[in-house]
Amino acid sequence: MRLVKPRHSEMTDESLMIAISNGDKRAFNAIYERYSGPLLGYFMRLLWRDREKAEDFVHDIFAKIIRKPELFDPTRKFKTWIYSVANNMCKNEYKKQEVRKYTTNGLDHTYAVKDHNANVLSEVSDSQFRDEFTKSLEDLDGKHSEVFKLRHIDGLSIKEIAEVLQISDGTVKSRLFYATKYLAASLEDFNPVMNR
Repeated sequence: MRLVKPRHSEMTDESLMIAISNGDKRAFNAIYERYSGPLLGYFMRLLWRDREKAEDFVHDIFAKIIRKPELFDPTRKFKTWIYSVANNMCKNEYKKQEVRKYTTNGLDHTYAVKDHNANVLSEVSDSQFRDEFTKSLEDLDGKHSEVFKLRHIDGLSIKEIAEVLQISDGTVKSRLFYATKYLAASLEDFNPVMNR
């Protein structure tokens, strides 16, 4: 009996990466289909809502995969690996932008407050609440908002976030707790229980 190969859409990310290493172009297309959209949203949020820059970064990350698929360690989970690479690319970009950042007091005026890619926001119908929520999230310091977004927007688990940011599970949990507490306090005007 002949073994039937699984279709690319049924393969795990890790199996697709092994297939890419063996020159399988359809495997690359499958991994691109799965991750190009989520990564574009991730880069948009971290790169000042600059769509052109975000698209360039998506292109660069997949160019790395196609040029050097062996960079991926198949013993790791692909999702945490790709987000770690994306996170490092953003950190390098921040370093490049540091001079400009200080000349504008840390505020980038091209940054749009609304985040249309946020899953957590797509469920919020009240536009005033949505605006306040987005503003409060941006007012949070970087390390806390980053953890909150990875968990509630990108849908990563505590363990995956810990691996991407190279911090402990406990640190992820405490930052999430702080972020949630801060957001709840800053949005208490919208809580009907608090306003009784």
